[in-house]
Amino acid sequence: MENEKLRLDKYLWAIRLFKTRSQAADACDKGKVKCKGDNAKASKTVNIADEYEVKTEAKRWVIKVTGHLYKRVQYAEAIKFYTDITPAEELDRIKFQAAVFHTGKRLSKQGRPTKKDKRDLDEYTQN
Repeated sequence: MENEKLRLDKYLWAIRLFKTRSQAADACDKGKVKCKGDNAKASKTVNIADEYEVKTEAKRWVIKVTGHLYKRVQYAEAIKFYTDITPAEELDRIKFQAAVFHTGKRLSKQGRPTKKDKRDLDEYTQN
């Protein structure tokens, strides 16, 4: 298995940056995975010491490959196969967003209608 080539989409899935391998492949196809500033294809062979910039829904990662991982393992094991070299300003931006997001209050009055809103809508549409 050591000589076997490791596809980028399989590697990103195995180190748990994406929940499914198809999500990892879609990210590659949509240009959300870059290697040295260029878009990386899902079928690209992963080499040790490669650096990738990966945009997920949660954050923008910059990772350096430290080992090959051919199958998905638990998080504690998976983090041993890459080094997170994400810039500090990106990490600060995420912390700020998290602080705003988890205040427990709704940020806007938009969203799902309440029972009262639904009754008001029903009265409006029936007239």
